[in-house]
Amino acid sequence: MNREVLFMQRCLDLAVMGAGKTSPNPMVGAVIVHDGKIIGEGYTSPYGGPHAEVNAIQDAMLKFPESAEKLFQESTIYVSLEPCAHFGKTPPCADLIVSKKFKKAVIACQDPFAKVNGLGIQKLKEAGIEVVIGVLEKEAKWVNRRFFTRLKDFRPYIILKWAETNDGYFAPADGSQKWISNAASKQLVHQWRTQEDAILVGKGTALADNPSLTAREWSGRNPKRVLIDKRLEISRAANLYSTEADTIVFNAEQTDWQGNIKLIAFENFDLYLPQQVLYQLYLMDIQSLIVEGGKKTLEQFIQAGLWDEARIFKSSENWGAGMEAPKINGSIKEKLKVGSDTLEILIKP
Repeated sequence: MNREVLFMQRCLDLAVMGAGKTSPNPMVGAVIVHDGKIIGEGYTSPYGGPHAEVNAIQDAMLKFPESAEKLFQESTIYVSLEPCAHFGKTPPCADLIVSKKFKKAVIACQDPFAKVNGLGIQKLKEAGIEVVIGVLEKEAKWVNRRFFTRLKDFRPYIILKWAETNDGYFAPADGSQKWISNAASKQLVHQWRTQEDAILVGKGTALADNPSLTAREWSGRNPKRVLIDKRLEISRAANLYSTEADTIVFNAEQTDWQGNIKLIAFENFDLYLPQQVLYQLYLMDIQSLIVEGGKKTLEQFIQAGLWDEARIFKSSENWGAGMEAPKINGSIKEKLKVGSDTLEILIKP
């Protein structure tokens, strides 16, 4: 592994430490290298806070208070995404890099956001900084797949999630609740919830399971809860309406906003429902969405081709009968054991 790849991999490892905190900004890592050694590193702070490059520079200045400014002029800064070139919640990172007179910048991939999109790279080059682009580009784009999807497709990144038995059943035939996956899988799902912006279920799942959709078994923030409930049949006493997280309810009856509950009515509720839901979430700056069920809701997204990943837990149990699990075609990205369960992660072709 050459040094550029090694240091960029460190940027990517740092970037994912911001998972679930930076949205709708991307996750970015930055590393400052002088004479083959890391002298400063950082990753993007929670939304509204300093970006990765700022944190890496501040880290170096804390470590080398007397010599950091001189060291920067002999250093290379590695960044997993093109430095921003515009004033947003924070000043442009490209301007900061130029002001510190870095010798070289190595960037994994270009930022497609309209206010950046090559302008950050241009600023660095115009200042005489040597720029290298494309180191671990594919890996960097995967880390920020949520960010790129929202910019490209004007919708959140969609993760479908369900559990099924070894012989392909999703739920008992009578619609009752019966747990399929094990405790370790459940905890993993709660970790995922802290990393995504929102989680969605349909009315049937809300009635059958009375879920909270919180991340109570993992440390981190709760996602926004999204409910599809055409006639507003779910009781306000249901767990989904607790004050633990915001709840967005798409329906055909009422638009209202009280406390943490937001009701959004669609005039043509049954017309392109997944598309309507996703566009509204996009407008609300929701960058990623877990679609958790039930079967009808999952199949609506599958049939519309509106998904990016499917995470499917398969237990070792055989039921012999029941409601069949959704059918989906995708490329297997990863397959691993979670206790007695098998987790398959599929990517949309």
